[in-house]
Amino acid sequence: MSVLSDRIRGIVGVTRVPFESRIPNSEPRPSSASGRPEPVEGRDLSVLGGEWRHEDGRACFVVERRWEPSAWHGREQVGGLAERLERASAEAPLLAGGAPARPPFVFFDLETTGLSGGAGTHAFLVGCARFEPGGVFVTRQFVLTRYADERPLLETVTGELGSAGALVSFNGKSFDAPVIETRYLFQRLDWIGGRLPHVDILHPARQFWKRKPDVARGLQARERIAERAAQQGESCSLIALEQHIIGAGRVGDVPGFEIPGRYFQFVRSGDAGPLVDVLEHNRLDLLSLAALTARLLHLVQVGPGDARDAQEMLALGRVYDRAGLDARAREAFERAVEMGGRTDTTIDALRALALALRRSRRYAEAAASWRRLLDVPGCPRHIACEASDALAIHHEHRVRDLAAARTFALRSLEHVERGLQPARTEAVERRLARLARKMEHPGQL
Repeated sequence: MSVLSDRIRGIVGVTRVPFESRIPNSEPRPSSASGRPEPVEGRDLSVLGGEWRHEDGRACFVVERRWEPSAWHGREQVGGLAERLERASAEAPLLAGGAPARPPFVFFDLETTGLSGGAGTHAFLVGCARFEPGGVFVTRQFVLTRYADERPLLETVTGELGSAGALVSFNGKSFDAPVIETRYLFQRLDWIGGRLPHVDILHPARQFWKRKPDVARGLQARERIAERAAQQGESCSLIALEQHIIGAGRVGDVPGFEIPGRYFQFVRSGDAGPLVDVLEHNRLDLLSLAALTARLLHLVQVGPGDARDAQEMLALGRVYDRAGLDARAREAFERAVEMGGRTDTTIDALRALALALRRSRRYAEAAASWRRLLDVPGCPRHIACEASDALAIHHEHRVRDLAAARTFALRSLEHVERGLQPARTEAVERRLARLARKMEHPGQL
């Protein structure tokens, strides 16, 4: 829960009060003879292809679309994504930090009036999607046709999420959830999403697929790589992953920075035309989010045998490691090292393997991994220092080879950034002094 949300909740509480009475200069929506609110005058929403849905005296404009199982999204059919997600759904807690995430999964994405969040940012489009029986993918988009209708929209969204077993988003924990929770608090409503497990795909996606400059390359090469990052898929945006992982592409997609302006144009003019592409953008985001989730859960379920490269293998090992699945983590780290490839990935995999082996009390194997790490060209100083420290400790206390321990302690001292790491420098110097005393008096071992 954010600090801002806590303060707002403390001020306004969570109670239901008439909304229109709290909006200056607002007028109730005209009602028909049946008592149901009518659509806003002067706003023709037919171009969006949705409908007004009425429940308990409130109305919300909803656009629903269906993708049949035979439809293709990138390299896979929608039905295949549904099957893969269903088979691997039990692995969802591993991506949710241990939270009891379970089906049905509701894929969740907002379009907002601003890209920086904050109390003045409204969610004018709430996109929700799920797989339904038979492998059909259904999106429901809840559109804020005017600011005075925010409360009925949020109440309708609550009903949509009521049957969810978990929310799935892309950067939703940092942006979408705080934004919509703030709007619920302003309307004195309870944000149901706060009670649901939340799987944010952005963070595992970065581990599995974000490419970094190889540490073995020079500075000039790194600069060239950075310039080509967007073209080569090193960006970890949803659209970049959609292209390079899912194999799908978009034609004529509306840029994200244009979306708030299109909504403001609709508010001013009543013309819903500019929102057509915004809704399509949101629908494709939801479908790609589902495809990435299916891919990640499938990887976690199947294990190293389905990883396509060393980076996926390394990320898979980290998922298992956080979950306490030690044997599976070690296997993934070992195979990441064997696959080779990028220097930075090899370094990270060797370090992760050494730490995992040490936790399992397989000290000799851990020491072998630390030695291999020191032999990798371009190994960063802080990691080389860590490896040297580990080997000095191993040879002093386990192998009882004081000469080798002193060699590694001296090597650690070479890698310490003097003046910047005084505590580490002092620790290494104390170790060298202790080793000197032990070598002078071997009977004290």
